[in-house]
Amino acid sequence: MRKSNAAHRIIATPAEPAQGASSATIDFTRADILPVLFGVFDRNLVAIEDRTSVSIHARGVRVSITGSPENRAIATRLLRTLYDKAVAGHEIDPEVVAYELSRRQVGEPIAMQGSPAFVTIKTRKKTIAPRTPAQASYMQHLARAEMIFALGPAGTGKTYLAVAQAVSDLMTGRVQRLVLSRPAVEAGERLGFLPGDMKEKVDPYLRPIYDALHDCMPPEQVERRIASGEIEVAPIAFMRGRTLADAFIILDEAQNTTPAQMKMFLTRFGQSSRMVICGDPNQVDLPGGPRSSGLADAVQRLERVEGMVFSHFTGEDVVRHPIVGRVVQAYEG
Repeated sequence: MRKSNAAHRIIATPAEPAQGASSATIDFTRADILPVLFGVFDRNLVAIEDRTSVSIHARGVRVSITGSPENRAIATRLLRTLYDKAVAGHEIDPEVVAYELSRRQVGEPIAMQGSPAFVTIKTRKKTIAPRTPAQASYMQHLARAEMIFALGPAGTGKTYLAVAQAVSDLMTGRVQRLVLSRPAVEAGERLGFLPGDMKEKVDPYLRPIYDALHDCMPPEQVERRIASGEIEVAPIAFMRGRTLADAFIILDEAQNTTPAQMKMFLTRFGQSSRMVICGDPNQVDLPGGPRSSGLADAVQRLERVEGMVFSHFTGEDVVRHPIVGRVVQAYEG
C-alpha cells in the first residue's frame, strides 16, 4: 500500500479567478526529496504543466496546483505517485512523467517500498527502480535466477537493467567479473571494412553496452575495470572455447545470433555464474530473417527446460519517449 497519507496531504482551497479553475495544495514532509521530484531547473514540473494544462507553484514543502478540477486531479495524483517513487529511490525525469501519464491508472505505483514485490538495483551512480510491472518482474528474476531470456522490443530496459544488475553484483562481490557481448551484425546495411585495430572495429557495435556501463559506474572505474579484466566487452565470436565461471554474462541483440552461435554461447556457462540473453525476436538483421535467428531457436528448444526463466516485454513497457511506444505498438499491430 502507498504511504501517501503519512507523506503528504491534499488541501482544497477557494477557486481562482480563471473560469472553471480551482486550486489545491500538497504539503510534502521530506524536503530532501523535492529536488529529485522537481528535477533540474524544475523541468519535471514544467513537463507536468505542459501535459496536464495546470499551473504549479512550489514554496518550501508546499506545492500549489491550479487548473480545472479534472486536470488538477490528474496532476495531483501524478505528483503523489512521482513523490512516492522518488522516496523509493527512483530517478524522476520528464520521460518518467510522460510514462506515468500514459498509464491507465495514474497514482498506483509499480511496487512500493516494504511490499513483497519491491525491488531496486543499486549501482555506484544511482538506485534504479522498475517503471512497469514487466520491469518489476524482470528485476526480481535478475536478482535470483541463473539464466534469463529477456524478450521484447527496443526501449523496454532489457539490456540496461541487466547491465545495472551485473554492476551491482560486481560491486558486492557476488561475481568476480562481467562479460558483455553481442553479435557484430549491421542493422540492414553494409558498412564495408572498418579502419583500425580489432577493438576499434568492434566498438561501434558494442557502444550501447558501454553507454549502460557509464550510466551505472563512473567512467574512470569502467576504464580501470576493463583494463584489469574485471569487465570484458567483446563480440560473440570471441567466446568460443571458453568457460565463464564466477561471472555475470550478458548477450545483447541475441536475435542476430545464428543457432550455432547461440548454442556455443549458452554452453560457456560456468560455476557460480549468471547469464542474461536479451533480444527482440521481431528485429532480426540476419540475411535469412527470423527463421535464421538463434534466439527464436533457443526459446523454442529451452522454454520448458528446468532453470530457464523468460521475461517478456511489449510495446506498453517501452520507457523511452512515449512516441517510441506508439511506434512499437503500430508495428506490432
